[in-house]
Amino acid sequence: MTKVFISAGEASGDLHAAALTRAILQQDPTAQVFGMGGDALAAAGGQVVFNYKDYSVMGFVEVLQALPRLLGLKKAFRRLMEERKPDVFVTVDYPDFNMRVAKEAKKLGIPVFSYIPPSAWAWRRGRAKDVARLATRVACIYPFAAKVYQEAGAAVEFVGNPLVDIVQPTLSPQEAEALVGKRSGHPLVLLLPGSRVKEITGVLPVMLQALPKIRARRPDVEFILQKAPSIDAALLQGILETSPVPVKVVEGHNYDVMTACDAALATSGTVTLEAALCGLPSVICYTASPLSMWIAKHMVYVKYIGLPNILAGKEILPELIQENMTPDHMAAAVLHFLEPETTATVREEMRQAVAKLGQPGAVDRTARLILETAKENP
Repeated sequence: MTKVFISAGEASGDLHAAALTRAILQQDPTAQVFGMGGDALAAAGGQVVFNYKDYSVMGFVEVLQALPRLLGLKKAFRRLMEERKPDVFVTVDYPDFNMRVAKEAKKLGIPVFSYIPPSAWAWRRGRAKDVARLATRVACIYPFAAKVYQEAGAAVEFVGNPLVDIVQPTLSPQEAEALVGKRSGHPLVLLLPGSRVKEITGVLPVMLQALPKIRARRPDVEFILQKAPSIDAALLQGILETSPVPVKVVEGHNYDVMTACDAALATSGTVTLEAALCGLPSVICYTASPLSMWIAKHMVYVKYIGLPNILAGKEILPELIQENMTPDHMAAAVLHFLEPETTATVREEMRQAVAKLGQPGAVDRTARLILETAKENP
């Protein structure tokens, strides 16, 4: 029986871990998959020993503040490794924590499989060498990332991007529009405020201030918000009560909702790439603590923060960061997207960008590599 210890520390990682788990169990029905994840991992057949919602943090300062909790979790991970003796330890993104735990796995003789390794192509290039020393195998989801890890000496493979497999609408366009209640002749703008509390409290209120400015120019526009499972409904409702414009809240059917909408206001993250795969133009918004932003400006190599822009090599989607993330700028960008000629151009640019993510089958290829790594464990 193959035992796979998997660690995913946030909502997007939970989805990737779930897809991997389904593929692993399809290829080896006797396998056991357990570790850290959330509802998606559990639904896929994995055992959630630690729920990521209790530990998800982002940003330099925020990670420092959460260190006591994360150190306690690291000790719990090691105890679980000693008790259950997994054949392979799979890290899914969440590098600040996962790389620390990977060291413990290596000490115990458990092979480490790094899936979606640290973004050494974007900042802290030295992390690629750290991963190369720790991981038996590295699976990259971007070709430019694989190049950095290859240069660092890692046993790396570009497996393609799992979102090509995961981002698949399940409803017809007509069914999707019915699901969200879209009315003919009324453009629909989607709010994607994020999956973390600090994103909801920091970005969503600014998004809501942009809505009446959009409505003033386009009275026919309606608004809908995609709620992340990790966000408390009461917290979200409390913020939405301050909105000067009605906003409908939906949960689930993420990609069907995206295909039914015409433009989005999105907190920077994987969701902007998911939206691009659905053909939905998004305005990328981001804010963090001043110290985190200062550190980022002095350490980040890439010119853009949005993954569609990084793939395109230019800003095809507007990026509103820190002081530029204002209601006026948000409204102007959304209104620009609602112009028919602009929509056609940006959708073609997004299509060309996401084509660089590789062919379908990334999840199955990665699962096969994980099982091979586990079987090679003496």
